[in-house]
Amino acid sequence: MSPYLYIAPFFVLFGVFGLFPLGYTAYVSLFDWSLLRDEHSYVGFQNYAELFKDPYFWNALGNTVSILILSTVPQLVLALVLAHLVNRPFIRGAAAWRLGLLLPNLTSVVAVVVIFSQLFGRDFGLINAGLEALGLGRIAWQEGTASSHVAISVMIIWRWTGYNALIFLAAMQAVPKELYESATLDGATSGQQLRSITIPAIRPTIIFVVIVSTIYGLQIFAEPQLFGGGGPNGITGGSDRQFQTLTLYLYEHGFNKGFDFGYASATAWVMFGVIVLFAIGNFVLSKRIRGVK
Repeated sequence: MSPYLYIAPFFVLFGVFGLFPLGYTAYVSLFDWSLLRDEHSYVGFQNYAELFKDPYFWNALGNTVSILILSTVPQLVLALVLAHLVNRPFIRGAAAWRLGLLLPNLTSVVAVVVIFSQLFGRDFGLINAGLEALGLGRIAWQEGTASSHVAISVMIIWRWTGYNALIFLAAMQAVPKELYESATLDGATSGQQLRSITIPAIRPTIIFVVIVSTIYGLQIFAEPQLFGGGGPNGITGGSDRQFQTLTLYLYEHGFNKGFDFGYASATAWVMFGVIVLFAIGNFVLSKRIRGVK
């Protein structure tokens, strides 16, 4: 029994804080469950039917996917390039560079959003001042759909690029140095070594980071909520819901609009399904890429 006792704490904690909330949320999603009433009536899949009919849900889903793509793709490319540069043998002060890569992730998300909200300010923001100096017009970053998605994506990129770069760097450390030395003798440039040696060697790590970043991107909450001011305008993702994500949509119905836990639970399970579909899609795509000679 001793081996089972050794691994039991993980499974006990996972059952209490993972499986039980998951199952209980599925149960609640089948009821008209409001904290404002003592009685909860069974409605079956009515919450799901209403959810799929709500245009605000599809708007939130579209916003989430848009921010996911705008933030994840540049983030992973930059992380890969930064890790490759720090991994070069001629780099000096490697420990300091690695610490610098991690610092943005250690910064409070509230501080990050507050600072970037000031930078993206319409009237006194530094970015708009730079655009105006270049002869371009000022942009109301919060008011437009595309502009707000770009602003939120920049916050995510700044905060998570260094963290993912360290994961890539750890994988690169295991790549034999002889491969780079041989490539250098053959006249391969740094970019060619990155494409032909580094990326194929750390492909499993890249797949892992892509999947984890996708899961995080589909659950983004703090950045858009605080970017909208943190109040009702933040929960709805702007005055016209131009940057409301799925988590903000869930929060609006579960904690800010009638405390409708049944509807919010249905939203949570649909989010879970979307995340699973994206994870499976990433896995299948990466498997096909791996099979390409």
